Amino acid sequence: MSDPELYAVFAEFARTHGAAAAADRFKRSLPELAETFRKQFEDDLVRVQAGGPPVIAAGRNAWYSGPTDADLHWPALRREFERQNWPADRIDSVDRASSTVVAHTPRPDLTTWDAKGLVVGYVQSGKTTNFTGVIAKLADVKYKMIIVLSGIHNGLRRQTQVRLDELLKNLTADQWFTMTDESTDFVVPTHHASALLSSSKPVLIVAKKNAAVLKRVVRWLDTQNSREALKAAPVLVIDDEADQASVATAQINPLIRRILKLMPKCTYIGYTATPFANVFIAPNQDDLYPKSFILNLPRPEGYFGPEMIFGRDEVEGEGEGAAPDGYDMVRIVSEDEVPMLRPVGKMPAAEFEPEMTESVVDSVRWFWLATAARRARGDFGHSTMLIHTSVKIDVHESFKDPLLGLRRQALRQLARGDHTDIADWRKLWEQEYVRVPSTDWGREALTFDDVLRYLRAVVDETAVVLDNYRSQDRLDYSQGPVVAIAVGGNTLSRGLTLEGLVVSLFVRGATAYDTLLQMGRWFGYRTGYEELPRIWMTSSLAAAFRHLATVEHEMRDDIDRYQRQDLTPTEVAVRIRTHPSLRITAKMGAAQPAEVSYAGSRLQTRYFYTEDADWLGANFEATRALIQESVRHGTQDRKGQAVVLRDVPAPVVQRFLSNYRVHPDSPDMDAALLNKYIDRQLESDSPSLSRWSVCVVPGTGQTMVDLGSGVQVASVIRSRLNDEEPGRADIKTLMSRQDRVLDVSIPVGDAKTEAQLKDLRDADPGLRDRGLLVIYPIDARSDPVQKPTSESDPRSPRRPLAAVGTVIGVGLVFPGQPAEKNSVTATHLAVDLTDVEKDDLDEAIETDTESAEQ
Repeated sequence: MSDPELYAVFAEFARTHGAAAAADRFKRSLPELAETFRKQFEDDLVRVQAGGPPVIAAGRNAWYSGPTDADLHWPALRREFERQNWPADRIDSVDRASSTVVAHTPRPDLTTWDAKGLVVGYVQSGKTTNFTGVIAKLADVKYKMIIVLSGIHNGLRRQTQVRLDELLKNLTADQWFTMTDESTDFVVPTHHASALLSSSKPVLIVAKKNAAVLKRVVRWLDTQNSREALKAAPVLVIDDEADQASVATAQINPLIRRILKLMPKCTYIGYTATPFANVFIAPNQDDLYPKSFILNLPRPEGYFGPEMIFGRDEVEGEGEGAAPDGYDMVRIVSEDEVPMLRPVGKMPAAEFEPEMTESVVDSVRWFWLATAARRARGDFGHSTMLIHTSVKIDVHESFKDPLLGLRRQALRQLARGDHTDIADWRKLWEQEYVRVPSTDWGREALTFDDVLRYLRAVVDETAVVLDNYRSQDRLDYSQGPVVAIAVGGNTLSRGLTLEGLVVSLFVRGATAYDTLLQMGRWFGYRTGYEELPRIWMTSSLAAAFRHLATVEHEMRDDIDRYQRQDLTPTEVAVRIRTHPSLRITAKMGAAQPAEVSYAGSRLQTRYFYTEDADWLGANFEATRALIQESVRHGTQDRKGQAVVLRDVPAPVVQRFLSNYRVHPDSPDMDAALLNKYIDRQLESDSPSLSRWSVCVVPGTGQTMVDLGSGVQVASVIRSRLNDEEPGRADIKTLMSRQDRVLDVSIPVGDAKTEAQLKDLRDADPGLRDRGLLVIYPIDARSDPVQKPTSESDPRSPRRPLAAVGTVIGVGLVFPGQPAEKNSVTATHLAVDLTDVEKDDLDEAIETDTESAEQ
């Protein structure tokens, strides 16, 4: 045998029994290679653990050094990826990420184990590919059975089955026992589980999370012979969409837990893009809390997620301008149109008739134009439009005839081909296409004439498909390229992939983070047509998705930070930022307000009511009162053109915070919480925040703003994002990061980053226990620096603020490092990890949405 072949033998033994045991075994016959192989194996362990995604891990026992040439299933899977012309770096990424998951499972030679982990991916981002790699690698280390719990709908189970057949069963002929197939969910077989578990071939089951199906799995495994065989059989349970049906349900959750209890050597791994319900499971109960590890999968190259489409807010510690605004892909559906697109109030769904409103017509026409544009580039692949306005099947059915009528009308126009008929199509193309430049992806711009030659064929090929559990004619991408307008509800809102999704019309109401994110079928890959996708939705939904992008980014940052601090899921709970009008999840479980400290924070207002003169006037008067009291009680100097009022007593600042009106989209600026935090600091063993600096920042505006008491400065220019939100302005960024040190007396030097400036402020002996309140008098007009040709110019990301009066922006800087004892209940939720005797939680009732497949 060659050295590589011998090392494969060494690694296989070491993965089960440890490197030392493998080296001892080799020393008997090949002493000259034993130490070399041991070192190589340990180097591979370090590579696997260091090369994967960030993780919160508990009790890692290093054993997995990565796949070897002697393995069967992973090398076959890798060859299949290569055959499908996957880029090498993408294959390597899947290899690293799946190895990291495997490396955080227990070593297979343990007598018993009960491992529970969670892998956090992105919506529509290839989680199935990751767990397929994990399955292959654990099958290679002699796991005997793999159970994949694949959603609650037949379509997702079928899709997962086809994928696993393609990438596992079909690649290694006659090396799997498959208990399910594309058309059949799990049924109790005639042969006993003990017979299969004693074989060298792993058992693969892909089952829907349905009570009847899971009871059949229990019945098959819960026999004396099966239980005896399971004592020696490592089992992997993959819970796809782990936040759906698995958490706090009356039937599904107890059945999953019962299945796990039948297996003395069980590794349970949940996969989800929306882990909110999972991290709120009571951690001290015999439940599915991810006590062993939590993994962040890296965002894949070319992935379109919430940040790219909706933008997000800055999170604490980020530099100025770090948060993206998102591409200009969202079109606003007015609230007046909503009753024309779905029944509201008590209107029966059966009586609803949709109208082909301007938003519907524009979105459908853009779908056809965008599909034709793809063909002009030589892309004749699947192309789909999603219309999701209601969960009601009667509403889905009501759309079919009007949409077919719209298609007939379009065909007549394009068949005539006269200038008047074509002019509307040309106008839509020319207005819409420039809003997202193709040059951002290195592609040449297309003209309307390039697109027109393919347009009629695209419209002619378009099918209108109703996809719900009752419909017979559902989306099917297996029979060649599909051009379809898909109208649906829940079956289109989770798990299922809409191939080639280009356009979405989405006005469905939802009140929870996870529900909204899972409805975002537009997240995913759009290779070759990155500038073409568009979404039509209400402004409130667009704002909600932007908030969710911030929540997701912050949650992943938390997980990264806990990993760096070597904290486990049983030592620290993942915090989730709250929203004033959205629930985090319907399954709040053991969630409770998390303790959050403002220490070291830099807060700022970014949302304003620009058309409410009373609201603006009240804030202006509160600011004049603040300046008057600050001048009376403090000392005044200047730093450049900025006015600095030092030694202002805390009560003056607290009165201002109570009187200043904050937009409800800025919950982190809640006056009650801020004042509560200040009070706690004042009453602590080492009091702080008794004195403040109040600064007024001048700008470059032409208007001089008189704040009284001799304080007069030029107005600040802050234009608004072009987000079409009526009555509310979003300026995104108020403070410059340099404003953190407006009152610092020591030289700033080369300090530029947020961390450097924070350290500089903390180093100033006069400011270590003092807060900073910064006032920004914003010019009512505030034109953008780069002026658009008109206020409605779609190519401009900003437009004038256009307020009815001076807008007062406020920034706050708190000293120090986070101190848990002086935290306040604030804007996040988490589970409580302290009470190990907590009573069982009441279970929410969730009915199965589909009957079991026979």
